Amino acid sequence: MSHPLAAGLRDGFDALQLSLSAAQQQTLLDYADWLAKWNRVYNLTALRQPQQLLTHHLLDSLAVCVPVQRQLSALDLPHAPRLLDVGSGGGLPGAVLAIACPVLSLRCVDAVAKKALFISQVAAALRLPNLQGQHARVEHIVQPHDLVLSRAFASLADFTRLSQGALAPQGLWLALKGKVPHDEIAALPPEIEVFHVEPVRVPGLDAERCLVWMRRRGGV
Repeated sequence: MSHPLAAGLRDGFDALQLSLSAAQQQTLLDYADWLAKWNRVYNLTALRQPQQLLTHHLLDSLAVCVPVQRQLSALDLPHAPRLLDVGSGGGLPGAVLAIACPVLSLRCVDAVAKKALFISQVAAALRLPNLQGQHARVEHIVQPHDLVLSRAFASLADFTRLSQGALAPQGLWLALKGKVPHDEIAALPPEIEVFHVEPVRVPGLDAERCLVWMRRRGGV
């Protein structure tokens, strides 16, 4: 019997112009099952219905794949891109990106131990060597990452301030937001530059979404 989310996921790939192997598609479905199972005990997400998991989590995370790959390609890195997902919770979007873009090295950090443990368990069970869960506060992370991203973590000012020690000198910040957060952008310190605000369309989700791309002004 096919997975209840399989058809909707395939339609989402087409709408997002993503080409994923059958193995990757199955891994995403397996991840959704793990998320639903653990959520009954650990409250990883407030959304419980399968269709909500598909649109608000899987497809919402997959919608950033192409923009992320585009921006990282422009950096012309000499190594596999290192990403830090801040306040990752159940691995959104970090775990989804790790499955869809295996060339990326993803570290999902969360201050809640059970959420970081979930990521570690998923990485082992689904055989994702490029995915790592870490229980820590982001301000304590000093390893350099090429892209530091967050989804519903904090204001832009707090996000960049808390994670600045984890960003490589030429690295980028990415905040996944709903409507364009004009007030948050205006509240950023002068040393942080918003160089691109990118609207994204999530298949099956009738809500505004945008990506706010930031970097240190002058790239240092």
